[in-house]
Amino acid sequence: MLLGGRYELGQPIGAGAMGTVHRARDQETGRDVAVKRVSDPRHARRLEIEARVLARLCHPRVVEYLDHVVDDRGVHLVMALVEGDDLAAVIRRDGSPGLGLGASLDFGVQAGEALHYIHGEHTIHRDVKPENLLLSADGLVLVDFGIAREDLDGTGTMAVGSPGFMAPESLTGEATTRTDVFGLAATVWAMLHGRPPRIGEKARVPGGTLPPEIAEALDDALDPDPARRTVDVAEFLERLGRPLDGSAGRPLTLVIETERGAAEPLAALTRASAAVLDAAAVSIAVADPVDGALVYRAAWGAGADEVLGLRLAHGVGLAGAVHVDGRPVCVGDCRSDPRFAADAADRTGYIPHTMLVVPLRARGEVVGVLSALDRRDGAPFDADDERRAEALAELTVALPGAVPRSATAPTGTVRL
Repeated sequence: MLLGGRYELGQPIGAGAMGTVHRARDQETGRDVAVKRVSDPRHARRLEIEARVLARLCHPRVVEYLDHVVDDRGVHLVMALVEGDDLAAVIRRDGSPGLGLGASLDFGVQAGEALHYIHGEHTIHRDVKPENLLLSADGLVLVDFGIAREDLDGTGTMAVGSPGFMAPESLTGEATTRTDVFGLAATVWAMLHGRPPRIGEKARVPGGTLPPEIAEALDDALDPDPARRTVDVAEFLERLGRPLDGSAGRPLTLVIETERGAAEPLAALTRASAAVLDAAAVSIAVADPVDGALVYRAAWGAGADEVLGLRLAHGVGLAGAVHVDGRPVCVGDCRSDPRFAADAADRTGYIPHTMLVVPLRARGEVVGVLSALDRRDGAPFDADDERRAEALAELTVALPGAVPRSATAPTGTVRL
């Protein structure tokens, strides 16, 4: 079977709740890749959106997403092929029943490096467990980002995660970075004990005891109440005595700096906007005072590399419509909206399903727009999202240098 006219599907090499993973051959490069086939139509849009975000992540501990193919057979995620066993198989093979303290902490740090990076880019894994950590020649690689979601009982409530490694709040569909902290701690526990923890069970090593600081760190990271749980991955690893030494990953935020000091706060606000709106992409465009064209000065997420510096002629597209009349737009199917600038979207390689655009106002005038593309859960943006976006737009204009005197002469591109 040939997917997307490019990937020759081979034998299955893994299976999960939502589909199967196949070895495949990329006919263009001759490279072997992994293709995850997800056929449930209920999740097709969400998975397509998630794939666009994951494709931009770049870290040695995070599996490389290469492509995604959407056809009448479902959504297919194309990833780099990681040769090696998953951590669950390593525990079964080498554990007695656990792997020992040193190996467990070493692997915990490697998994933590991946999680620390993706959390910094406002991405949550949602399903951290030994089966989703592959042991390559260069160490652990994190795979399978939050794909397995199942309807609990027909009520519409979505559970995310796997029994034994799933934080209690996941039963209501909630997920934060602390959810991943729980999954990481449960994974370290499984490496020590040969099985996942039970809720409320205290940490120990069968036949012996853990150093008290390690046991306390595990217990706090596995607290059923996320409000009492260890705050983040960095704190958890530091308490294990294995602090992080930085991130080797590529940041997803790009900014064109036009005034000294403007880049870093604008990048931070763009990242925060993506988190607040749970969007696959966020961009900020400022009007050129000469011809009224919108110049995109900051971008996060899917398509950011192509969006940055893009010029959209005055009044063109949904963004242009907001710039002209000053009213926010919240579109559930932008591909069928006559105002949508399909040609510009084609140039960026990202044609969104849903879109939210709000004006940037300074001194009583509309000077630009803030745009959000595709909520990560696949649902359309709503009135609450619009109110949040308007507050973020107000903060954007308040940043020194965020709205420069001229948008036509960028001094450089900064990735932050």
